[in-house]
Amino acid sequence: MNGPFEFTLRLGDDALIAAQRLAEWTTRAPEMEEDIALANIALDQLGAARLLLTYAGELEGAGRDEDALAFLRDDREFRNCLLVELPNGDFAVTMAKLLFLSAYQLPLYTALAGGADERLVAIGAKARKESAYHLDHASLWVRRLGDGTEESHRRMQAAVDEIWPYTAELFAPDPGAPVDPSTLRPEFERVVTEVLAEATLTRPESGWAPAGGRDGLHTEHLSYLLAEMQVLHRAHPGARW
Repeated sequence: MNGPFEFTLRLGDDALIAAQRLAEWTTRAPEMEEDIALANIALDQLGAARLLLTYAGELEGAGRDEDALAFLRDDREFRNCLLVELPNGDFAVTMAKLLFLSAYQLPLYTALAGGADERLVAIGAKARKESAYHLDHASLWVRRLGDGTEESHRRMQAAVDEIWPYTAELFAPDPGAPVDPSTLRPEFERVVTEVLAEATLTRPESGWAPAGGRDGLHTEHLSYLLAEMQVLHRAHPGARW
């Protein structure tokens, strides 16, 4: 498969699976305002996924549109990072995931907005504004929970410790990418380190670093997520509403 297709597919899959996970909080968030906020962030991710998967289908040239790529692939064909497919856990886990994901996506989309591919420039310009909001929202909650009560601090630190190892995969070498993932890491670490310090949380040491999502090797969680996400489309193939 060609490099531009694989790269665009990976970004589209990240956004699609992130959207599905965040949407699971609808009617379950800790407060009504947060219920709406997470739903809006999920819609932002879904919007980016649609643009990226549409472009990926065009780059592939096999006649697959955004719906085919989203609903008619099995888990081994998905190229999302492992971080986005992990279960939501408690609210602290979700905020840790959102903090790390948005701290990665913001410099990534910013770099794409300044690149040479006109389609990715347009997608990056739109998505970076949304990612900036996602980052602000997650940062607010991480600080609020980390520097809150003894219990909220404990839960937020446990969430950061649990999710941190999965961030290494975001910066793995990608020979076909228009943006070298390793160049995004300094800004990611600067932002995350600053937020965690303000939240009185300790940034974990680098160590065990699970990977495989970019190659289609996923946790069992993705299979269950896809079963729920794809059931209607697969039950009624080709349906028009």
